[in-house]
Amino acid sequence: MKEIPLTRPYFDSDEIGEIKQVLDSGWVTQGPKVKEFEESVARKIRSKYAIAVTNCTAALHLALLCSGISCGDEVLVADYTFPATGHAVLYCSAKPIFVDIDPDTYNIDPEKIEKLITEKTRAIIPVHTFGQPARMDEIINIAQDYSLTVIEDSACALGAQYKGKYAGAIGDIGCYSFHARKGITTGEGGMLVTNNAEIAAKARHLSTFGMKSAWEREKKGKFSVPEFIDVGYNYKMSDITAAIGVAQLRRLDRIIDRKRTLAQYWDTRLDEIEGIKKPYVDPDTFSIYQSYVALLEPTLDRNKMIQDLLSRGIQTQIGTYASHMQPVYHALQTCPCSQDVFHRAISLPMYFTLQEAVIDEVADAIQHTIGGCK
Repeated sequence: MKEIPLTRPYFDSDEIGEIKQVLDSGWVTQGPKVKEFEESVARKIRSKYAIAVTNCTAALHLALLCSGISCGDEVLVADYTFPATGHAVLYCSAKPIFVDIDPDTYNIDPEKIEKLITEKTRAIIPVHTFGQPARMDEIINIAQDYSLTVIEDSACALGAQYKGKYAGAIGDIGCYSFHARKGITTGEGGMLVTNNAEIAAKARHLSTFGMKSAWEREKKGKFSVPEFIDVGYNYKMSDITAAIGVAQLRRLDRIIDRKRTLAQYWDTRLDEIEGIKKPYVDPDTFSIYQSYVALLEPTLDRNKMIQDLLSRGIQTQIGTYASHMQPVYHALQTCPCSQDVFHRAISLPMYFTLQEAVIDEVADAIQHTIGGCK
C-alpha cells in the first residue's frame, strides 16, 4: 500500500552544501552561520533584531522573561494552540489565562480579550494558527489601552502577512518555529524577533547561559574569564542547524506559493464533499498554510475518520489542542468555540512536493469514508 504522509520536509543539495561548509570550517556550535541565518530572517520580515534558539518554546520562554513576566503574573493566551504556548508561561511561574477563538479563523477572538484582563495581566500571546495571522490591529489597540506586551506566537507563520505586515514583526516580540512541520525547517529550531534593542540584548544574553557566546568571545582576540551574573539558559542554535535554515530560507517564497496553490486545489475538492468545510480565509491576511485544517460537521466522528484514512495509508491528524482542557493548566476558563474546533478539526496532507493527483486520492477517500463516521 502506498502511504501518503501528513507532511514531508523538502531538502535538496543546497542544504548539503551549507552543512559541508560548516563542517569544513571546524566551527559547528553557535557562530557565523547562526549570525547569517538571523540576519536573513530579520531582513525577510523587516525586523531589526533576530535571535536564533533551539526551538520556538525557548523563544516564547525568553520573550516572556524579557517582558518581565514572573510569579503571580497573568498572561492571556489563545486557547487553540499546541501546549508549548501555555507551558512557556508556566516556566515563568506565571498563570496562562486562556482566551476563546473565532471559530472561522481558529485564532484568538479580540472581542473576548478585555473581559479577561485583570490587575495581574501583563501580556497577550496571540497565535497565528496554521499560518493565518490573527486580527492584530484590534489586539494591539487593546494591549496599548492596558499597557500589555504583545508576544506573537508565530510558530506556524514565517512569511505570513496581516495587512501587508509580516506576522511576528507586528507586536513587541515574535517567535518562530523551524520544526519539521513548519513552512521551512531545520529539524528543530526557533527564533525570537523584535525591534527593541534592550529586549534583543537580554534575549541573546539569557539564551547563552547569561554570558557571551564562545564565538563572540573568540572574535575579540583577547582572553577573559566569563562571569555569570544572571540565570541563563542553554538555548543556543548550532551552526549546523543554522546552515539548513539558510538554505531553506532561500526557497521560502517558492514553498509558500506552492502551498497556497495546493490549498486552492484542496478548497475546490472539499467544496464537492458534504460534511467537511474548507478553512476560512480572512481577507486581511496572507496565509502560508503551514497546515491545511478542515472542519467536520458536528455529527461526524473526527477520530474515526483519522483512523479510517490511516487504514487506507493516508496520514491525517487533529488540528491542535484546546489548551484549557489540558489537566496540567487547572484552567477555570471555558472556551466553547476552541473546544468545538478541537473535536472537529482535521489536518489533511500539505507539503511542497504534494501533487494534485494525491489530493484527489485523499479527497476521494474522505468522500468514501465520511458516511461511516456518523
